[in-house]
Amino acid sequence: MPMRPSETHLRVMRLVEAQPDISQRQIARQLGLSVGRANYCLQALIVKGWLKMENFHRSENKARYAYLLTPAGMAAKTRLTAHFLKRKLLEYEELKSEISELKSELSSMPDNCG
Repeated sequence: MPMRPSETHLRVMRLVEAQPDISQRQIARQLGLSVGRANYCLQALIVKGWLKMENFHRSENKARYAYLLTPAGMAAKTRLTAHFLKRKLLEYEELKSEISELKSELSSMPDNCG
């Protein structure tokens, strides 16, 4: 099941917060995205003002960047986390109910396998 854009943004922000020097390729690999999709997501977060990009001053590879959450990004990450948690808890409760119904249905069926 593909991730929703807000879920992708949250997961990218969590990775960036944990590893500011993470590469787009590493983000893509860890989230199961294409490198192009990871780049698109990072650019969207930068445009929103939730991330900023800085060159590594001491790096030999001047194309290397650090991605940093901005204060607005931290606030957005908090909101997205709360929304994601609420949605996942609802899904969990629905699954628990469905599992309970299936167990009940199964226990009321005659045993035709033996």
